[in-house]
Amino acid sequence: PAFADDLLPERVLSGDGTARRTLVDRVYRPLASAGGALFETATAYLDGGRGLEAAARALFVHPNTVRYRLGRIETVTGYDLTSARDAQTVWIALAVGRLAEQPPRAWRTPGADRP
Repeated sequence: PAFADDLLPERVLSGDGTARRTLVDRVYRPLASAGGALFETATAYLDGGRGLEAAARALFVHPNTVRYRLGRIETVTGYDLTSARDAQTVWIALAVGRLAEQPPRAWRTPGADRP
C-alpha cells in the first residue's frame, strides 16, 4: 500500500487531473512565487541532467550558489532535487505547470487552411 500523494507523478502521467492540480499547487506555484532564481535554478538543474556544474554554467553562477538554491527549493517545495524520485516529481510539476499557464490553442485539421 502507498499513499496517493506518494504516487503523484504516476497519477499525473495516467491523466489524473486532481494529481496534476496538486503538483501545480504544491510545487510549480510556490517555486514561481518564490522568485525567478529558484525557478530558473530548478529548471537548469533538471534540464542539465541534475548536474551541479552544468546548472551553474547555464545560470552563470558559482556551483555553491546552485547548492544553496537547491536547499531553498527543498524548503519551499518539500522536494530534494538531488533525490532521483523527488527530481522526477518536480520535473513533472514544472512541465504540467507550464502547460497550465499557456492559453489553450485551437485545434485544427492539418491541411484545412489549404484551398
